[in-house]
Amino acid sequence: MGAVPSTPSLSGARPQDTAGYLIGSFVGEKSFPIGSDFWQKLLELPLNLHWPTHRVHEACKLFAQNNCNTRHLAKILIHLSWCLQECVSNSGALSEVYAKAVNAVYISSIFLKYLIENAQSNSIEEFHLSLNESEPAPNSFKTDQNIESLVMHNVLNFIGSVEVSPNTYLLHQELLNFMLVAMSTQLLYGPAPGPTDMNPFIDAAMAQESSLVRLVVQRLLLNYIIRPRIPFNSASYPVFSGGSQPGVLQRVSSAAATFVLLPFNYLVSSTGDGPRNPLADISLHVLLILNYYRKSVVGDESLTDRSDDSATSDSLSKGKTYFSDNPYCKALENARDIEFDRVDIEGNAHSGSHVRLPFASLFDTLGMCLADETAVLLLYTLVHGNSDFLEYVLVRTDLDTLLMPILETLYNASKRTSNHIYILLIILLILSQDSSFNASIHKMVLPSIPWYQEHLLHRTSLGSLMVIILIRTVKYNLSKLRDLYLHTTCLATLANMAPHFHHLSAYASQRLVSLFYMLSRKYNKLAERIDDKMGKSGSFGQDSLAEDLSAELHIYTDFLRIVLEILNAILTYALPRNPEVIYAIMHRQEVFEPFKNHPRFSELIENIYMVLDFFNSRIDSQTHDGEWSVEKVLQLIIMNCRSWRVEGMKMFTQLHFSYEQESHPEEFFTPYIWRVALAHRGLGFNPSAINLFPVDLPIEASSRFALNFKDINMLINQMMTEMIKINLKMRIGMNTEFCLTCSGCSIIYLPSIVHT
Repeated sequence: MGAVPSTPSLSGARPQDTAGYLIGSFVGEKSFPIGSDFWQKLLELPLNLHWPTHRVHEACKLFAQNNCNTRHLAKILIHLSWCLQECVSNSGALSEVYAKAVNAVYISSIFLKYLIENAQSNSIEEFHLSLNESEPAPNSFKTDQNIESLVMHNVLNFIGSVEVSPNTYLLHQELLNFMLVAMSTQLLYGPAPGPTDMNPFIDAAMAQESSLVRLVVQRLLLNYIIRPRIPFNSASYPVFSGGSQPGVLQRVSSAAATFVLLPFNYLVSSTGDGPRNPLADISLHVLLILNYYRKSVVGDESLTDRSDDSATSDSLSKGKTYFSDNPYCKALENARDIEFDRVDIEGNAHSGSHVRLPFASLFDTLGMCLADETAVLLLYTLVHGNSDFLEYVLVRTDLDTLLMPILETLYNASKRTSNHIYILLIILLILSQDSSFNASIHKMVLPSIPWYQEHLLHRTSLGSLMVIILIRTVKYNLSKLRDLYLHTTCLATLANMAPHFHHLSAYASQRLVSLFYMLSRKYNKLAERIDDKMGKSGSFGQDSLAEDLSAELHIYTDFLRIVLEILNAILTYALPRNPEVIYAIMHRQEVFEPFKNHPRFSELIENIYMVLDFFNSRIDSQTHDGEWSVEKVLQLIIMNCRSWRVEGMKMFTQLHFSYEQESHPEEFFTPYIWRVALAHRGLGFNPSAINLFPVDLPIEASSRFALNFKDINMLINQMMTEMIKINLKMRIGMNTEFCLTCSGCSIIYLPSIVHT
């Protein structure tokens, strides 16, 4: 058996030697029948054998060589299924039954992971998930049944049916670890799902009945909300460990005796990342991977949901390729608040057909954890896909629970990944599409914002803070990231908010006018460079650099116009409620002068000067000795707001930008979620086997199973603009149609016939 330790006999052997002998037999050449008592001995022994990583690798390599003949992977998965069936059918099952299930799932995870990351082909046959025809088997077992479907059904059935308790916590966690390993076949393929991709275990999960799917989705989210935990001195061992950590086959004592479900508020962390909880974290990772999975199928007809409920055939078409329905995505989209049971017009309740969740607890949990990227991904998934949860968020009176951590994270953008920032901005854009949200955020006054360092913000409204942070994000992006997509999302959110501004603070008003000045400086520099390039010839010729400059100038022209539209929306629809905005415009009125005759801006600038003329004349008509103080000018503005009439201004339709998810979001979200999951879970995966996202790292023999994701964060972030698109719909002043396209994303402005 090569380097795998073994002992000459089981009788009288020490427990460590016995465990070594059984593991050696498991990976060796001899095939043990499915009904052999070998399997009971293997699963009943406490696995406290301490092996360093290189010996585990040797055992895995030997197992891979022999599995084609022994079919031991299939057999241990069958035994795992049987153990789980016994656990589910007997709610009072002995701890020995749970221990056997934990052993089975743990051993399965180790060797299945090795087979996946060292797969040589796209064929499922490489895993040998079947028994030999000559294999003796119990009468109750059908030798031709699909083993991956059998094990996934029982894994999911346990997760969805059995409560997390002191006796079951460890098994729940190891089953979720197993699911992460089983679904890691996605790492072997590119971000765009193809019909030749082989994901047998996740495909088996997709084929489960919708009633079971709902139970699983509910359990995973409840794990995330409740966050059950065990004391640190009896925590679960890691599935894969190395270095100075416990050996990969070393298990700690059972946590059952000391496990407690602590009160929810006891687990609250003040770090901003929320309480770190292994079961909660992996539950969310598994849920997100399941939610964004798409099975690509080639055929004349689309696959439909294989559940027992009424199926739909609204699968997505991509040429001759179709995506089958994802029941987990549907279950999450249709989740309902447990406190609000909807009934139809005939009074019939439908609680059994939906996932029932405590939205209040979910809202609070997300608010505590939004510094974590997976929490942000869940919030995005819910507000974009679940209309009931979005509606719940919008009617909450404590929106600061979500908005404050979002805004603080944006404030610290330099410490976060680009993907994290993008998703947060999209969430704000989605929320800003609702007029009640835009109005309510100005009603909540914050006594102080201690984390904002540039300016003392005292008694600032939540709406004003949101304006300040969005403008600060644009400024940061202009100087550091130079990402046009980020610019557009920030400006689109501000445009949605503008007509509903209410007593915008002095600082927020100043920043708004400064935003126009900042963009105008960028515009003027580009215009000067183009003029220098053209010279006396009056044309670009074939200079690609000049063409790029011209395209960038066009983009910043659009940005400036949006800011002018924002200012016009305030002056047209909210002038009496925003005297500080008028003061800020008057104080910096010279920044608008160079654009009075610009063909794209003249109508919008005309309205601004109409307001300036009105209030300048009122101030000039006042006799005043000495200099005008800020307070006196502001008081005069407030007095004259009452006599202001909007009739003379040119009216523009209110801007309204809406977010639309790109038709194939899995091409962005699947690599993103897996990157985060691998980094958080410490699941070392062979870098050379990963094709889902770019990996370009030197691999040392001593760290074959270790993958440091720090060096590839930049590469992954660059994929963002290539894999996600938004459609931003607006009415522009001249009622024309134009398209703004930047690198990697398509941002389309359309006339009002399609604005939402």
